Amino acid sequence: MRICLLALLLAFAGCRRAEVTHYQVKKTAETQPPSALAMDGAGANAVPDSRADRLTSTLEWTLPKGWTESRAAGVRYATLKPAANGKVDISVVVLPGPAGGELANVNRWRGQIGLAAIDEQTLAKARSSIKTKAGALSVYDFVSDGDKKSRMLAAILVSEESTWFIKMLGDENPVASSRSDFLHLLRSLHFDAAN
Repeated sequence: MRICLLALLLAFAGCRRAEVTHYQVKKTAETQPPSALAMDGAGANAVPDSRADRLTSTLEWTLPKGWTESRAAGVRYATLKPAANGKVDISVVVLPGPAGGELANVNRWRGQIGLAAIDEQTLAKARSSIKTKAGALSVYDFVSDGDKKSRMLAAILVSEESTWFIKMLGDENPVASSRSDFLHLLRSLHFDAAN
């Protein structure tokens, strides 16, 4: 009888209403997980422990006259600014290995400016190539549909350890006026041993 009474008392004690305590903590860069950090212009998270930090060689180029650059942390290796008025973003992004493959990346880019996906055969027709000291580049030039057109010039360079993406995206006119300088920059690509 004592055992039944003791078991009954323990069961009632375990059924007490639990109180919920609520705390609010202000988010700071230190408390946010890496996935919550600022996104780079290429749509990839700027993760502090980036691929660029572990490269054995770094991609370099000759900057066209009037252009500026800033090196970045995370997967965005650099941001370039052409000498053109208007909305233009130029990013240099590095990802490990094949980074999803050429077709998947081109279709993602096309989706960014509202264009439909393409297949391998159409990809081959859309591709132009540029030979550089860093290797062969696959280059694409897409213009969106509609009244307010966006334009994207993008290059893919596959190295032994990484895939590099050099992409110029913005309003059609400033991208068009920066096109020859962008192609000149692509032709100047070369690798330097990392320090």
